Amino acid sequence: MATTKLLLATGDQLEVDASLDEVVKALEDAARSSAGTLARLTQAGTGEPIAVNAAMVVAVLPGPDARRA
Repeated sequence: MATTKLLLATGDQLEVDASLDEVVKALEDAARSSAGTLARLTQAGTGEPIAVNAAMVVAVLPGPDARRA
C-alpha cells in the first residue's frame, strides 16, 4: 500500500497508509466541512486510526515507497 508523509506546523511528521491523492482529498474535504472537522486516516506501520486537523498540515509528501521518475 502507498504511504504519504504529513509535515505538521509543530514540526512533527506523520506517515499514513494512503496515496498522496487520497490524503490530499481527505484534508481538502475536512477543511471544507464545518469547523473542527478532522481528516480520518490510518497511521502507517501500526494500522491505528488517526484524525488530523487539516489546518495544522503544512506539507504533504509522497512516502518512501513512491516511485521516483
